[in-house]
Amino acid sequence: MDGSGPFSCPICLESLREPVTLPCGHNFCLACLVALWPHRSAGSTGGSGGPARCPLCQEPFPDGLQLRKNHTLSELLQLRQGSGPGPMSTPASGPARGATPEPSAPSAPPTAPEPSAPCAPEPWPAEEPVRCDACPEGAALPAEFSCLSCLASFCSAHLAPHERSPALRGHRLVPPLRRLEESLCPRHLRPLEHYCRVERVCLCEACAAQEHRGHELVPLEQERALQEAEQSKVLSAVDDRMDELGASIAQTRRTVALIKSAALAERERVSQMFAEATATLQSFQTEVLGFIEEGEATMLGRSQGDLRRQEEQRSRLSRARHNLSQVPEADSVSFLQELLALRLALEEGCGPGPGPPRELNFTKSSQVVRTLRDILVSACASQWEQLRGLGSDEEELQKHGSEDVESQDPDSTSLVESEAPRDYFLKFAYIVDLDSDTADKFLQLFGTKGVKRVLCPINYPESPTRFTHCEQVLGEGALDRGTYYWEVEIIEGWVSVGVMAEGFSPQEPYDRGRLGRNALSCCLQWNGRVFSVWFCGLEAPLPHAFSPTVGVCLEYADHALAFYAVRDGKLSLLRRLKASRPRRSGALASPTDPFQSRLDSHFSGLFNHRLKPAFFLESVDAHLQIGPLKKSCISVLKRR
Repeated sequence: MDGSGPFSCPICLESLREPVTLPCGHNFCLACLVALWPHRSAGSTGGSGGPARCPLCQEPFPDGLQLRKNHTLSELLQLRQGSGPGPMSTPASGPARGATPEPSAPSAPPTAPEPSAPCAPEPWPAEEPVRCDACPEGAALPAEFSCLSCLASFCSAHLAPHERSPALRGHRLVPPLRRLEESLCPRHLRPLEHYCRVERVCLCEACAAQEHRGHELVPLEQERALQEAEQSKVLSAVDDRMDELGASIAQTRRTVALIKSAALAERERVSQMFAEATATLQSFQTEVLGFIEEGEATMLGRSQGDLRRQEEQRSRLSRARHNLSQVPEADSVSFLQELLALRLALEEGCGPGPGPPRELNFTKSSQVVRTLRDILVSACASQWEQLRGLGSDEEELQKHGSEDVESQDPDSTSLVESEAPRDYFLKFAYIVDLDSDTADKFLQLFGTKGVKRVLCPINYPESPTRFTHCEQVLGEGALDRGTYYWEVEIIEGWVSVGVMAEGFSPQEPYDRGRLGRNALSCCLQWNGRVFSVWFCGLEAPLPHAFSPTVGVCLEYADHALAFYAVRDGKLSLLRRLKASRPRRSGALASPTDPFQSRLDSHFSGLFNHRLKPAFFLESVDAHLQIGPLKKSCISVLKRR
């Protein structure tokens, strides 16, 4: 090309418009060549009858040469003028997928794609080679090389001028590239020849001399050789990560399915309970309205009867008086008779008449319903706060914890200090073995010490003691006197640990059959965020951090159950459940604690039964192990 610039037409010296590339590699405006070769099929540039020649290097071309627009160069011109696609996000860009790699200009290392760009673009079909830009339309041969100076690809025939012409031998030829613009700097539109190891981008000569001056720059071939040496490590790491992601995706899909199924089941249970509550309220409404109607009918019938009798008596008195007034003065017999009739009518009405009722009993219905409404509103607000986890703040929890310590019996065999040595409790050690005849079908037992919740039901034999609606299992044997201590290790998931009465029905529905949701069981629950204790359907959160090992101490004589966090040979009290002592007269009453009130009224009744260790696994993959009662708390299972 001449000195007017690589993107200027040598004929009009203006920017290229609809550029076409001749077999010699030079670019011209299509209009300029048409004007220069008006009879291209029959003559030469000067009309002398010779073959057509390149206006710049005078390379002859065969008659009938079809001029084709160079689309790649046209897109680059638009990019340079700012009228086409916007500039690329980084100056580093490699050849398109499927193109033959360029030995002297390897692509830059992968960089983060733009948000709008796909993460993994589809590769170009391997069977579709790069076509020659100088061949006729529809008959283009596969290109042998691409010229980064001409910005065109040529087959072996049209590449001959680059081999013969001294002016073209300095052009840089590379293996065929499908999109030549990706091998050029988007700012300077010059070939990418260097690699910056500081910013990890491919650079042209202008970028290397300006913005990246002083950086560690190496030729593209050298960096590619280095990167190819580490390619196997990168691919191995990618394969490992893809395997991890595959397993994680499978687990996440199972979790999503579990969440959907659990939400659906919970939604159905809640809808059924609301329907039952609505039916109960409607039935109560019908009874109250019927009570009002019955009271109204009874009292109205009595009052209306009195009204009729009074009206009839008044009518008789009025007639008798009228008859007496009509008797002539000379008729003494009639006078005496009518006066006697008036006296008799008057005597019938002697005595006070019935007064208004002192009380309408059916008017108390509104008070009853108002009380019910207030209780329902308060209960809904309280349960909603508890459901959202906003039941009580940390100060309230600490206060409740201190009240528990104060309310404990000092004569109890359990230690009530905040921390106690584990050796003390080991003398009350009780070996717990899981009873396989009570395990729910979604619980998998590992011997007599481990249990895990699974997705697929296990075909256990039929047993009248097997839980059918709750993922629970009981320990063998029943406890009815003395003090017992055992430990449980929470390996994974949401679990509850506690005791249950021996005669509790395993066929109870889910909402009443779970540990702590009835008066015949209580438990300590870990829900993935906090510990809490449950009894008779009420929950009390605990302000303690998670402890994988939990100690349970059942004090049957004191009617108490205590839960401890086991760490480093010491036990820290989480909560001790026990009915509080009656307060002495004159003692200040503390604010009402609903949970403690429930303990005071019902907890002692739990010890009227023989008790069994009980375990509830709430979440899928929940896993617990009944720990060995040794001097150390090191788990026998590998923690994941």
